[in-house]
Amino acid sequence: MSFPAVLHTEWIKIRSLRSLVGSLLTVPVATAGLSLLICAALGRPQPDSTDFDPVLFSYYGLNFGQLAAIIFSVMAMAGEYKNGGIRISLAAVPKRTLFYGAKLAVIGGCVLAVGLVASLISFLGGQALMDRGFGIGIADPGALRAVVGCAFYLALISLLSAGVAALLRSVTGALSLLVPLFLILPFVVGDMSQGGGAADFLPDRAGQQILLQDPAGTLGPWSGMAVLAAWTVLATAAGWWALRRRDA
Repeated sequence: MSFPAVLHTEWIKIRSLRSLVGSLLTVPVATAGLSLLICAALGRPQPDSTDFDPVLFSYYGLNFGQLAAIIFSVMAMAGEYKNGGIRISLAAVPKRTLFYGAKLAVIGGCVLAVGLVASLISFLGGQALMDRGFGIGIADPGALRAVVGCAFYLALISLLSAGVAALLRSVTGALSLLVPLFLILPFVVGDMSQGGGAADFLPDRAGQQILLQDPAGTLGPWSGMAVLAAWTVLATAAGWWALRRRDA
């Protein structure tokens, strides 16, 4: 089978399963919905706030949308190992690298598309809902970079999650590793290092530097994305190795 044909089959798998469609649509709903809610409810920084970032403020719901992207990617990749479905897929596409590459492309492409929608709504809607004098426009420094970067951030997170799912071959196992990695470990490492130095190189902390209007930490917006990309390459390479070397 050609690569476009395999892409089409993977797209059919995703759009034909309600659980995958639902988890994918949750990404923009959670990201944009919670971000708009917070911007409308608060509208301005706290009186004692000294590090208010109007760009980052528009992405309050990103961590919730990120969790939805992780769940979607893990289910799309590891769900085939349930009840031996992977054997049927590999019988149709014996070239495992082709199969794996097409699956990653569809997963990443789907999340990139919904992520861009979520990012635009979060930024434009969030800035419009903020009190006068606190919102900024998309032409202001760092704004457009954050809008585009948010979509690519979610796409890279989804590919990283898919790689881990391919390595572990289990939805439960992959989520048991990824949820603490993104929701617990950054705070634990940050508290232990007292300066966040080591935590800055974790995938989510590094990638989210692109959402800051004026990053002032160890990593800049693009170096942070490079760190996240490196994590993603390692995870997807590990998944490729597992798929190539292990029996289905």
